[in-house]
Amino acid sequence: MADANKTEQATPRQRRRARERGQVTRSRELSGALSMAAAAGVLWLMGHEIVPRWATFFRSALDSSTSDSLEPGGPVLFWSSIETLHWVVPVLIAALIVALAASLAQGGFVFAPEALAPKSERISPAAKLSQMVSLAALSNILKSLLPFAAILWIGYACIRSHWALILGSGYANSRQFAAMIGALILEICWKSGLVMLAWAGVDYLLLWRKSEGDLKMSRQDIKDELKESEGNPASKARIRKLQRQSRRRQMLKATEQATVVVTNPTHYAVALRYADNMAAPVLVAKGLDVLAAKIKKVAAKHDIPIVENKPLAQALYKGVEVGDSIPAALYHAVAEVLVMVYKAQAELKARAARRRNSVVSQGAARPI
Repeated sequence: MADANKTEQATPRQRRRARERGQVTRSRELSGALSMAAAAGVLWLMGHEIVPRWATFFRSALDSSTSDSLEPGGPVLFWSSIETLHWVVPVLIAALIVALAASLAQGGFVFAPEALAPKSERISPAAKLSQMVSLAALSNILKSLLPFAAILWIGYACIRSHWALILGSGYANSRQFAAMIGALILEICWKSGLVMLAWAGVDYLLLWRKSEGDLKMSRQDIKDELKESEGNPASKARIRKLQRQSRRRQMLKATEQATVVVTNPTHYAVALRYADNMAAPVLVAKGLDVLAAKIKKVAAKHDIPIVENKPLAQALYKGVEVGDSIPAALYHAVAEVLVMVYKAQAELKARAARRRNSVVSQGAARPI
């Protein structure tokens, strides 16, 4: 009985594992019915030459038997074998090819070493006995009896419909009698074949539904599979957290080498680095809220200029990734900031130089 908790469709991984175990939906009845149909089709195609060919063969065999003895290696038995193979081999080859094609169409080629592994229950008499008296065995017997009963009914109906001809066949010659019997057998065969094909289709549908029901999973099974295949969500969250922390430490370290920090001023902070040998300024760090405050703190500690420019800070934060050069559309705005920074730095350097010169001059003017 199917588990009531298994209400979810099987995942691709579950189906792949079932296939590795050899659990593929295949109907033996369908393969058998199609192979029988193929054999019947080959016989029907070869039927126009059955009577003349066998008549010629038997005439030749009778002629040869008058002069040759029936020995194991004699010509009579040899040509009899050749003639038999001429009719049997094409039928067997057609049935084999169709059976293989039907099997491959149902489930493809499956190599399942796990299904070939020796198991004790396969050779256990008690297990085999329990299988023979189980409900599954009874259902298989009923499945076999249903098409058999249908074929018996078809045979009875065909004989009953031709009963008048059968009664009158005593007055017919041998050819008429053979033609009547052949037509009756052909009618029974093709109607029985249709019954077998229809029942094989129903059997495949039932097997497919049972297989899908066996493959169903509960929500807990799906969660466990996700944990096995993709890892524990809690562990993945910890890994992502550690990665974010590592990126933040790297950005704060890169901020120490920045040329300028552009702020929002509260929410955004973007650190840019530019040197004479660079084609364009590079964004080395960016942050929002708490990380922005840390970037500004590092910039203040290392005497890096902090410039407030709300539009430029937002544009750089949203449009440029860490390690990328700024786009050409922002060259002008960034250039204005850099010019302002360089002027401020030049003024600071000039102010410091004047301060040093004044200290030196005051020291030189003191009397010894």
